[in-house]
Amino acid sequence: MVRFLDAAQTIAVTLWIGTLWTSGLVVAPLLFHALSDRALAGAVAGQLFEVTASIGLVCGVCVLIVWFVCLGTRGAPKKTLGWLVVAMLVLGLVGQFGIQPVLAAMREQMHPQPVMESGLGPRFAFWHIVATILYLLQCLLGLVLVLSLRGPGVRLAMAKQ
Repeated sequence: MVRFLDAAQTIAVTLWIGTLWTSGLVVAPLLFHALSDRALAGAVAGQLFEVTASIGLVCGVCVLIVWFVCLGTRGAPKKTLGWLVVAMLVLGLVGQFGIQPVLAAMREQMHPQPVMESGLGPRFAFWHIVATILYLLQCLLGLVLVLSLRGPGVRLAMAKQ
């Protein structure tokens, strides 16, 4: 059972952080570089981040479930890495369900005119910067999580401490 849980945790963290980094640090910038239509690039990037947030939610919950199973319900929330995962989940949820709807509403309000060319441009830019900062913070916390869980037998041993 321990090997199964260790493998499940490793797969969940790898998928979550890999998707987070690939989507936000590789694919989204590439979309804006490769497509001349910034509105189209933004629309595709928005869908990409929606999928990324869903993967993060599922994987983060899986990691927390593994830790609860290994530690019991009384010990799991007190562990530093558990709180790291919770912080990453909260950042993802705030970005996806707090900030992205605001950005989408501004895009919709100004459609078909590009939002950055409208009177809402400065407000849109502000919320986009906030979303970017939260995303980058989530990526950095993901790096801490990956580095904390490296090495054979370290993952569940750390969770049990």
